[in-house]
Amino acid sequence: MKHRLAGPYNGPRMPLGTITLPMPFCQAGLAGYSDRAMRMVARRRGCPYAVTEALLDVILLNGGEGLRRSIDVSDEDHPVAGQLMGSEPGSMSQAAAILHRAGYDVIDLNFACPVKKIKNKARGGHMLIDVPRAVAILKAVRDALPAQAITTVSMRRGFDDSAESLDRFHQIVETAWAHGYAAVRVHGRTVVQKYLGRAHWPCLREVKSRYPERTILGSGDVFTALDVVRMREETGVDIVWIGRGAIGNPWIFRDAAILLAAQSAGKTLPDLPPPTIAEQREALAEHFAIAMQIHGEQLAGRRMRKMGIKYSRFHPSFDDVKQRFIEVKSLRDWTAVLDRWYQQDGPGVAPQPAAVDEVNAAAEFNSREPLAQAG
Repeated sequence: MKHRLAGPYNGPRMPLGTITLPMPFCQAGLAGYSDRAMRMVARRRGCPYAVTEALLDVILLNGGEGLRRSIDVSDEDHPVAGQLMGSEPGSMSQAAAILHRAGYDVIDLNFACPVKKIKNKARGGHMLIDVPRAVAILKAVRDALPAQAITTVSMRRGFDDSAESLDRFHQIVETAWAHGYAAVRVHGRTVVQKYLGRAHWPCLREVKSRYPERTILGSGDVFTALDVVRMREETGVDIVWIGRGAIGNPWIFRDAAILLAAQSAGKTLPDLPPPTIAEQREALAEHFAIAMQIHGEQLAGRRMRKMGIKYSRFHPSFDDVKQRFIEVKSLRDWTAVLDRWYQQDGPGVAPQPAAVDEVNAAAEFNSREPLAQAG
């Protein structure tokens, strides 16, 4: 695979505990999407660090098939964070120890998820209205791990827009620093806001200004490589957390690296063409092959439909290609789409701005398919 280059990135490397990332961005944890297949396709196109979807502590502790499916890293899949979600200090600390022993480089605690069924069970975003619980979990997890283990916490900017909510946010952040957490990730929406409206990037700038010597990751509304550059410029965050913008677009990491390299060299940011048909086919074939190794053909077919929908945005005949991916049930179906629509190389197309949330809309064709939730 030939990668477009714009010279080396000469900006600062990003510290994450004892890890130093070569580029200031990563792939987020996305429910129903960011399995090892998605992470590997992204890594091979420039992603330096990736996060699993949220893993429930109770599933890890129950063992069996749920534990086996949750512990899924390979030699090529590093550094990687195992993102953990739960409601009790005891079970969260035990689950964190399981992930650490399994080889995850970072343990990330999800205090951000806004989904009703999650926060109603005192998980995820619920922590932003339950500081004693959040503090107890932060302490218990840190105490259960060896000193060299890297821990981070993912949060939203508050439960709502009240001053009390902001105070609770900073109580949790200060506790994280006091107990040796390496970084805090902040999403620019509140829990109440879910994914409605725009992410409030000025709050990310305020957090970074308050903790200038700490590693802050920023997330929310990063859909293009240019958004990565903009978030860094406008907020000063150390690492940009790329969530929904990475679904079906692993080239966002390559392109972000090109833009940041140009910026670090003092050059005008280039206009980058979308991936060619050949580049798209290569990623699509690779993604399904890895997904099938992990999940088996039947489950891979179900999971990959929503990925195919997102990939199809880059094809000149995206409406037809999208429909064909919706009908995929097997490797044979997937290969037939590639042979029909991706056989002839040519230029791709840039997705329409309104397509950024098409995965969530398209998932309605099968209610069993989860929507993309990045916390």
